[in-house]
Amino acid sequence: MKATNILFLFLFSCVFISAQTKYPNVVISTNYGDMTLMLYDDTPRHSEYFLDLVKKGYFDGTLFQRVIKDFMIQGGAQDTRNAPPGVKVGGGDTSMEILPEFREAHYHKKGTLSAPRREDNENPQKKSDMSQIFIVHGKKLTEGRLDSLEMAVNVPIRNAATRKYYIPYKEELAELKANDPQAFNDRLDEIMHQIDSAFNASPDKFFFDPEQKEAYSTLGGARHLDMEYTAYGEVIKGLEVIDKIASLPTDGNDRPKDDAKIIKVYVKKE
Repeated sequence: MKATNILFLFLFSCVFISAQTKYPNVVISTNYGDMTLMLYDDTPRHSEYFLDLVKKGYFDGTLFQRVIKDFMIQGGAQDTRNAPPGVKVGGGDTSMEILPEFREAHYHKKGTLSAPRREDNENPQKKSDMSQIFIVHGKKLTEGRLDSLEMAVNVPIRNAATRKYYIPYKEELAELKANDPQAFNDRLDEIMHQIDSAFNASPDKFFFDPEQKEAYSTLGGARHLDMEYTAYGEVIKGLEVIDKIASLPTDGNDRPKDDAKIIKVYVKKE
């Protein structure tokens, strides 16, 4: 075999292996179709906890009991099994809470598998409640909306730097501008450099990367959940099932009037 062919096969193998997950894929079979999930390697507490529940049949026979179109479908609560129509269901289980595994690489685009949790005031550690799951439906965001979300975070940071490095020296700058334009420009450049440095050093500044912009503008998602809820997998087949369930008419408790049943959740055999 030629050396170039060997090199090609080696590189192809490396790419293929790097794209794999150490966890098996999981299928959620519903009365509206099947969804195949890939679990993330770098959220091991969540991925392994979920897999253990799947192998025990924990989610089998439950419902997607909370459905909000353009947001998410939530299910798996144990009190939904055989629940009469119209009954409010969906209680959590604090005994099944685990610490979060937030990863900047994992964001809440359409199809993301994530863990629900209690509110911050009673759950300041943002622990995940593994007794249920939710899958993002979301809505598409325009480029302008994505830019606005960045600005909403970044403008206050830059304004704070401006108040610190520019405002105290306004009189000095005005005097230099009137009497020594070159010194004014030099001093202004120095101050602007301080403002830029402070902004760039801020851990709170935020920009979408190109992949996120592409996902949120074409697939859609729920950006406000990022780094607040743990995303630990995603639907790789069956996104249309999310659309079907998310479009169901619901009652005042967001429960579908016609049950969205989780028939079985199982590990897919390769």
